[in-house]
Amino acid sequence: MDAEQVEAGRARWQARFDRARRRESEFRTLSGLDVEPVYGPGGGDPRMERIGWPGEYPFTRGLHPTGYRGKTWTIRQFAGFGNARQTNERYKMILAAGGDGLSVAFDMPTLMGRDSDDPRSLGEVGHCGVAIDSALDMDLLFDGIPLGEITTSMTISGPAVPIFCMYVVAAERQGVPAADLNGTLQTDIFKEYIAQKEWLFAPEPHLRLIGDLMEFCAADVPAYKPLSVSGYHIREAGSTAAQELAFTLADGFGYVELGLSRGLDVDVFAPGLSFFFDAHIDFFEEIAKFRAARRIWARWLRDVYGATTEKAQWLRFHTQTAGVSLTAQQPYNNVVRTAVEALAAVLGGTNSLHTNALDEVLALPSTRAAEIALRTQQVLMEETEVVNVADPLGGSWYVEALTDRLEAEAEAIFTRIRDMGADGTMTSGILRGIEDGWFVSEIAEAAFDYQRKLEKGEKRIIGVNCHTASIDEPLEILRVGHEVEREQNRVLAERRAARDQTAVDAALATMTQVARGEGNMIPAMLDAARAEATLGEICDALRDEWGVYTEPARF
Repeated sequence: MDAEQVEAGRARWQARFDRARRRESEFRTLSGLDVEPVYGPGGGDPRMERIGWPGEYPFTRGLHPTGYRGKTWTIRQFAGFGNARQTNERYKMILAAGGDGLSVAFDMPTLMGRDSDDPRSLGEVGHCGVAIDSALDMDLLFDGIPLGEITTSMTISGPAVPIFCMYVVAAERQGVPAADLNGTLQTDIFKEYIAQKEWLFAPEPHLRLIGDLMEFCAADVPAYKPLSVSGYHIREAGSTAAQELAFTLADGFGYVELGLSRGLDVDVFAPGLSFFFDAHIDFFEEIAKFRAARRIWARWLRDVYGATTEKAQWLRFHTQTAGVSLTAQQPYNNVVRTAVEALAAVLGGTNSLHTNALDEVLALPSTRAAEIALRTQQVLMEETEVVNVADPLGGSWYVEALTDRLEAEAEAIFTRIRDMGADGTMTSGILRGIEDGWFVSEIAEAAFDYQRKLEKGEKRIIGVNCHTASIDEPLEILRVGHEVEREQNRVLAERRAARDQTAVDAALATMTQVARGEGNMIPAMLDAARAEATLGEICDALRDEWGVYTEPARF
């Protein structure tokens, strides 16, 4: 861009900034120097067509002209352990301490669509998250927490749709209509086959459920985001930053194609898609990754999928600091790692953030560790003044070069994925890549390369392969006792005995009948949740109808 074009862009940004709502605050350095809300070149700069201004396509510098002067990121701490009542207490602690959104961690039986008393659940109930067996558990989980006011994210994919239905029922019992709900459901089944491995069925039935949920939310729960496309688990499995970026956005494009195949308007359903990224320890690479993600998504939604509104072109994303970067050795160093990663997420423009606890590599976070993690975000937000300027690293030669490099690598991967498919769509390529094990092998190769560098000492980790002397004392960690499982199973047996079994059987039969046709399954599944059908019963009915998926063995 020449100087005149740069100034025209600055004028557009200024007009939008002046119209936007802003926080009441002084925006100065610690020494009292006034700072501008955004900075750009004083004259012409050929890079500005790609960099742009905050709140303007291609959104490299953020979605809003005000940056965090308009609204700071949502502090959304991921939490869940034991039973619903225990986790409810943790949620109330988080909210009382300054958190302004909730994020639900589920235990392994729940993630796999099993009831707590299923023999395959033995020893796992409440250990890696909260146990949810029926809508009554959702009632307890959010007891005293107004679901019409608090946004809630739920990190679950395989049985995401029945869990969503139980959440809607819990809101109804609070007197909150579904139309008033706001939050996010992960629902991202592609990344399960690629990385996390928590699926129930083959891809096609899962995609049918996701399409039904997209239709339902677009019509009846307009503020709710039925899909959070997750790169976090891809990165935690060992991918590079470029692979995380490319695989995640490719999955997102697949869901856009799913919505379009249902006849949905991209300008209506695309704002309901959100993303979930990892913030790893390479500070500048992570910032560049987030900036590239916004730019790529905006361009593809506009130019490939025909989105015409800004909201449909926006990439909104939640970030979690990298669990895989935490070490059991010298665990207090994890506070530093998490703070650096959180700062990268903030400078990259995250919309919400979870900071890991220092003991998360060993167990579920203790109350003290959870508070330190929360306070880490609050120190960044309240003390460092990083919220004063939108995209403060924009224009940095290094950051812009990294952003361009990651974008180019991602585009090369998109081409490869589409070429794998039979019809040139991203969805076809993703399904073929899953079937052939391509994604798994690409991540495995990246993870092997990292581990080799670590063992050769080319990659150094404090406390692990260098600076290993320490005066640390063992941490007191949170332990979930076996009594949690026994109590959960006792309560579950009482619920089954007290409910109207005829109503449960009828609701499950209706749901199964809908599954055999082409109707939307959400209303029938809501009725099953209202009747107190359990998660395992709902999922087992669909397993009987659709079968289960087993990943082919590969060597």
